[in-house]
Amino acid sequence: MEISRKTDYAIRMLAELVRSNGSVISVRYAAEKNDVPYSFARSIQHDLVQAGIVSSVRGSRGGMKLAVDPKRTSMRQIVEAIQGPICVGECNDSMSEEENCPLKRGCTFTAIWCEAERLLRDFFDAVTLYQAVIEQRCPYLVGGNAFVALTPEEKGLVSEGAPAEG
Repeated sequence: MEISRKTDYAIRMLAELVRSNGSVISVRYAAEKNDVPYSFARSIQHDLVQAGIVSSVRGSRGGMKLAVDPKRTSMRQIVEAIQGPICVGECNDSMSEEENCPLKRGCTFTAIWCEAERLLRDFFDAVTLYQAVIEQRCPYLVGGNAFVALTPEEKGLVSEGAPAEG
């Protein structure tokens, strides 16, 4: 899986909206502040509106604002809204019988690709937009069991054996 340039730009623009604390900001401002080409930013705004993540505000003081709660919106929701479902391989468990690879039955790799997809979904689900932008948290695999959103300082404590508070 590759995070597309469009997804990267969308996340930068959304980060600006999170930092604005609910205010309306212009697409031009978000684009310039985050090194996103303006023409591309307009297209991204359209996609984010279509996905229900931002809303457009018309008028002289118009622009866009978050339509979701960043404390409840996972990075997975953002990634999938822009570039579709997380997919590592062409053969996965969600494919219909007609779509299945003819080699799937005896293939030893299908389980590997499916597990990689599950790990990526869990990774991106483990951190919200707010946690990533404001709290600067990142998902870490803790105790080999689950991903937990930790700051770099907390990650250091977990690495030294202290329990995670995530």
